Amino acid sequence: MFRRFRAEVEDAVEGALAALDLPTDDLGVEQPPEDVEATLASSVAFRLAGEVGAAPPSVAADVADATETDGYDYIDRVDTQGPYVNFYVSTAYYADALEAGREADYGTLPSTGRSVVVEHTSANPTGPVHVGRARNPIYGDAVARVLEYAGHDVDAHYYVNDAGRQIATFTWAYETFDDSELPDPERDRADYDLVRYYRAGNAFLESGDDEAAAEAEAEIAAIMQGLEAGDEAAFERVSAVVDQVLDGMQTSLGRLPAEFDRFVKETEFMRSGDADDVVERLRGSEHAVYEEDAWQLDLSAYGIDKNLVFLRSDGTTLYTTRDLAYHEWKFDNYDEAVTVLGEDHKLQAEQLEAALEVLGHDTDALRQTFYSWVNLPEGGMSTREGTGVDLDDLLDESVQRARDEVESRLDSRGRDDHLDDADLDRIARQVGIGAVRYDIVSKQPTKGITFEWDRALDFEAQSAPYVQYVHARCCGIEAEAAAAGIEAATDLTRLGSDAERDLIAAVARFPAVIEEAADGLEPHVVATFVRSFAETFNTFYRECSVLNADNNAVAAARLGLVEASRHTVANGLDALGIEAPESM
Repeated sequence: MFRRFRAEVEDAVEGALAALDLPTDDLGVEQPPEDVEATLASSVAFRLAGEVGAAPPSVAADVADATETDGYDYIDRVDTQGPYVNFYVSTAYYADALEAGREADYGTLPSTGRSVVVEHTSANPTGPVHVGRARNPIYGDAVARVLEYAGHDVDAHYYVNDAGRQIATFTWAYETFDDSELPDPERDRADYDLVRYYRAGNAFLESGDDEAAAEAEAEIAAIMQGLEAGDEAAFERVSAVVDQVLDGMQTSLGRLPAEFDRFVKETEFMRSGDADDVVERLRGSEHAVYEEDAWQLDLSAYGIDKNLVFLRSDGTTLYTTRDLAYHEWKFDNYDEAVTVLGEDHKLQAEQLEAALEVLGHDTDALRQTFYSWVNLPEGGMSTREGTGVDLDDLLDESVQRARDEVESRLDSRGRDDHLDDADLDRIARQVGIGAVRYDIVSKQPTKGITFEWDRALDFEAQSAPYVQYVHARCCGIEAEAAAAGIEAATDLTRLGSDAERDLIAAVARFPAVIEEAADGLEPHVVATFVRSFAETFNTFYRECSVLNADNNAVAAARLGLVEASRHTVANGLDALGIEAPESM
């Protein structure tokens, strides 16, 4: 529906430009600025101003005057605001949007036929997921979800670093230290159990015993060289550690939830010979240099002043070497590759992209997006020495605080006999974890975040509980209406108040929001929308009763709007990876 409207707008702009004998190679159709009420706008006047020899507002006015709207179902009218040519939707568009909104999959756009792989999280499997890295699985999972809502065929990948020095150190430590020598694990789970060996190994290497450390380093190097040589025993030794830790990490990530279609190991590209093939092709490149006992790429021709090391003097490859092989595999199997990375990886990302171009690839299919860190307020949570704050700690605390808040609200208004302890546990989990996800995903990814409990769990403000409560309220209205024998209907003629029309417009806008978020890899656009939608719905709720409507026809039409609202907010939350409770 929205894509049909966009196609109509593009056709109308193209017709206007042709009538003015102006080039039609770039129509400039886009989302309008926030202060413009139109559904879509064309910024073509910016491009044409120099060619026409007139100011952009003047060019926009000429384009608007030349635009024909007859024959289009969804274009109601056209006007200008400054340099923008603005297009407004028709009543037919709203009627179709309301009808579509009553479908459970509303907001899911038609298939684009494009396959996309989203690589995210990919934290080193050395221990539990840390809060500082929690933004990657939350942001990455939301990116994958939004792309899927936008009609792409999406696979989410976790790229496992199972071949670097850290993992070789971990493997050596796991085989060297005895459990009795280590402190008790903080949780009864493999990642918490095995991280003790990793910490003990690093402490041993830094202890100052040079002779013992040298022997350990030799064993660690042997593991790395065994992997490079294709030694099956070396792969098995490393897998014994990595697979256990990954299993525990998946438990934490599953609580968010962050879902993966595949865990891709670095060693796959070592065993297949793909990493060696990358090395040989890079060595044959005009950009290859041998400096400081290592093969490197001089990327100065690409505006990068730091060389990329791709082969050590001992013949072992590096993380980026294997990553290049992985990206070549992505290009062979997907139309587009999206990678979610921390801001500290920008240089490596630039080097990777340049190296792919050296290897002969068109990197237009590669999109790399970056996020900043998540911090906790001073004194917000206890920090155990040597561990920091783990994701599990944050989620446990949030769920408990959510339960305390829900119980406090129930006590203040009278206990609901329909809610037992299992219901309270469910609501606390949905609200608590939803609060963490929303607070993180609602911010622009490049901006740092300080997580604050009072803001995240505020039922009355810009938070997940505030939006989730709208869904629960919709469910309650529908249940009461069903008990009163009211059946929902789609009837715009019965919905004439400002509150009703504003809510219909908000429902209709949802598919456009999904498309905008997917195009920019910006799930925070959806988060902003659902928060605004919640405000619009609450105005409708205060002013337009379903059960006390003037007549049954109005009640049925309002109930249809409530149903469309429920699907809009539920799917908006789902696109962010947040559950929509039926009661709160």
